[in-house]
Amino acid sequence: MPNYGYPTISFERGEGAYLFDTDGHRYLDFAAGIAVNSLGHSHPALVSALKGQAERLWHVSNLYAIPDQVRMAERLCSLSFADAIFFCNSGTEAMEGAVKAARRFHAHNGCPEKWRAITLEGSFHGRTLAMLAASKNPKHLDGFGDPADGFDIVPVHNMNALRDAITPETAAIVAEPIQGEGGLRPLSEDYLRDMRAVADEFGLLLVFDEVQTGFGRTGKLFAHEWTSVTPDVMACAKGIAGGFPCGAVLATDPVASSMTAGSHGSTFGGNPLAMAVANANLDVLTADSFLDDVVRSGEALQAGLRGVADRHPDIICDIRGKGLMVGMVVAAPFTNSQLGDAARDVDLLTVVAGENVLRMLPPLIIGEEEIVQAVDAIEQACQALASSSDA
Repeated sequence: MPNYGYPTISFERGEGAYLFDTDGHRYLDFAAGIAVNSLGHSHPALVSALKGQAERLWHVSNLYAIPDQVRMAERLCSLSFADAIFFCNSGTEAMEGAVKAARRFHAHNGCPEKWRAITLEGSFHGRTLAMLAASKNPKHLDGFGDPADGFDIVPVHNMNALRDAITPETAAIVAEPIQGEGGLRPLSEDYLRDMRAVADEFGLLLVFDEVQTGFGRTGKLFAHEWTSVTPDVMACAKGIAGGFPCGAVLATDPVASSMTAGSHGSTFGGNPLAMAVANANLDVLTADSFLDDVVRSGEALQAGLRGVADRHPDIICDIRGKGLMVGMVVAAPFTNSQLGDAARDVDLLTVVAGENVLRMLPPLIIGEEEIVQAVDAIEQACQALASSSDA
């Protein structure tokens, strides 16, 4: 199906922060599979874990105990607010599981009428029919019929609108601490704190979507750790296994205990291959100073990009983000796609987002050399756009 368009580049291998196409040409990868390849390409720890597990056991399904799944769950619980974990294969699946858990929690506790979720404008929670309805992006909904019911969308940073949306049927409030696809829009700590307070006031669950922000992307294991706010349920994926398909739903015990046997499941979720790689990935992410290095790299990258923006304010009008989740707001009439294409022409890979933002989501292992190279590439891309507009 042509739903991905017709990509013009094909890669055959990767090393660290670099990808090599079928002609041997090297690109600096500041897309990282859309925030997935946290440790870059062919990281020795992940390669070793995958090879070792592949020689022993690939798949048994969740009819049986999977020791590495138990180990990963225990580690994540010790590192987070959660008491229990459900493993799946992707971010969309994790969000579906999180919303199901929120609904099930209320039904299990005698309130089956509570099934709706409040979501935010500019959010993106995946591409299943339910998650398209949760985000209500007209472009993504086009041609798929009326959106599924059960979601009430409100403007960001508007507590009056959020309060007004609460009804006796409301089960949960769903939010990304930083809206990724929506344009690298951080939610303020005050807003998240008020959201938590309102959830507690009305007996609602707070669900965080940390699919893109989780597993070190912002310089904390999870982005909400930059605030004093914790959720009841959280969806994760992308960077959880460094490029191997994996997702997870993290939940407190009151929520998890409502998900009784048979209430949810996944054939491939938490399989031995995924868990071997996820544990190896977590070993690296939790090593001493690793996340501190992510913070420092993010600060250096943003500082360099602000310098470019100062020199080209007619092309880049703002830099925003956290850690190594960085967005450049492109000034009209230029577009994020134009800047991204110009960057690719000088061997830098990036990702577009909403609000005319171009994202940089590099591997978390980058150092000064890669940062300097990326900033220089954006400088060259801006110069190329400026020259083309003058012609």
